[in-house]
Amino acid sequence: MKKPVFLTGSEAALLIKDNSTISTIGMTLISASETILKAIEKRFLETGSPNNLTLVHSCGQSDRDRGIQHFAHEKMLSRIIGGHWGLQPRMMELISSNKILSYCIPQGQFAQLYRSMAGGEPGKITKVGLGTYIDPRIEGGKMNEITKSAPDIVDVITIDGEEYMRYKPIPLDYVIIRGTYVDELGNLTTDEEAMQLEVFPAVMACKKFGGTVIAQAKYKVKSGSLHCKRVTVPGVFIDAVVICPDPEEDHRQTHSFYFDPAYCGDIKVPVSDDDTLPLTNRKLIGRRALMEITPNDILNVGTGIPNDVVGPIITEEGIANEVTLTVESGIYGGIPMGGVDFGIAKNQFALIRHDDQFDYYNGAGVDITFMGAGQVDPQGNVNATKLGSLPTGAGGFIDITTNARHVVFCSTFTGKGLICSFQNNKLHIEQEGALIKFVKSVDQISYNGNHARTKGQKMHYITERAVFELQKDGLVLTEIAPGVDLQTQILDLMEFQPIISPDLKEMDPCLFLMDGPFGLKKMLKAKSNNIC
Repeated sequence: MKKPVFLTGSEAALLIKDNSTISTIGMTLISASETILKAIEKRFLETGSPNNLTLVHSCGQSDRDRGIQHFAHEKMLSRIIGGHWGLQPRMMELISSNKILSYCIPQGQFAQLYRSMAGGEPGKITKVGLGTYIDPRIEGGKMNEITKSAPDIVDVITIDGEEYMRYKPIPLDYVIIRGTYVDELGNLTTDEEAMQLEVFPAVMACKKFGGTVIAQAKYKVKSGSLHCKRVTVPGVFIDAVVICPDPEEDHRQTHSFYFDPAYCGDIKVPVSDDDTLPLTNRKLIGRRALMEITPNDILNVGTGIPNDVVGPIITEEGIANEVTLTVESGIYGGIPMGGVDFGIAKNQFALIRHDDQFDYYNGAGVDITFMGAGQVDPQGNVNATKLGSLPTGAGGFIDITTNARHVVFCSTFTGKGLICSFQNNKLHIEQEGALIKFVKSVDQISYNGNHARTKGQKMHYITERAVFELQKDGLVLTEIAPGVDLQTQILDLMEFQPIISPDLKEMDPCLFLMDGPFGLKKMLKAKSNNIC
């Protein structure tokens, strides 16, 4: 029986050849093979090799310092094909300064592209990406100037008279994965990982192209001691294993802590009053966004405001049993973490594979998704992927918003410096933000409003002071916050004149309650009884 070799991180780094294509599997810092990645970087800084690499990754994989930030060196990296770079400042600088070729593929399509590659298919074929910057007739997913003249990695094909995107296969030389236990035959589990991710499909995609699989593990155990159902990757598919010598530093469950059994599902923990959020702009937006839900909805939350406040508000309002919260990483239920720990949750009742989760999002479509946004234009187009010179990338944004029945974008009305206060159930703008978000034309189309209207998708754009709905004639202002002046604090801060609803009303004053639940449970009960 084939057995992998057991190596140190430095020895594993010597396996990587110049001009290679490497796939790394992880999300934020979860499942980052830090021992191996650090060793590859160290070898490059000392010897100049490996160089001219292509890095392939579906998710953002960093906490601003670690993860694939180790590849963020000119000459070490010549091309990146990734899903998100919001927590990778050095990588975004390489991209924006045209030091490397850069392509962005939607995270879910990327995770499932591994499956297509593993099966020898001609690529991942889907409608996700049509009409956005991923569409080759717009930008082709090319994130900087030098990539515009580079070969396309996507194209549009026609099947039975309908257009589809084709995400082309990417031949892999190496894939770097991480697990918890590995036995002497290389059989690898992911017991303590906070996500299942797309580890096995990526391994099989690499094997399809004759590539090398390198795994980092936390513990080495005797052959035959692992239950067969716990094995994520059979050892016959793993070529080299590195046992992490310093798990507390280089095999952390996530950025914020080394290991917490609540986040891999081993235990359930009580929810205390400490989890209640104070009233802020973000909580106000989250409260109003959740007024769109109905009983038994399956929800998705994206990074930023949605992930940071929607889950905690659901718990605070006592409606966790009325709806199902999901996260793109494969989570069902529980309380998600945010920021640099996005993608994990405590007390979840199910945790499925990353690529399997997108079968739901891309197929049936979630009932409501709550997403962040950076810019919106009169047609309802939204930019959430390239703000100024920073190419943050798509993450799961495009996958999820394409097929969700209802999209609720959550963002402050202006950016950079906005300060608000709340008195007497009213909103008070203490300092206006310097950045205008409602613009004549978005810098990049992450969400296509015209496509959404054509297929009858429901869309809201919710801010702390105004609520907009995408209707057949464009973006319509339907609500404003009590205490806000329509002309000076809304219309004068937009680059276009929205359609103003003849039924324009004030946002519900209960949203501005400082303490305790604002009444969402009662609202849901009324909806379930068909009471307006």
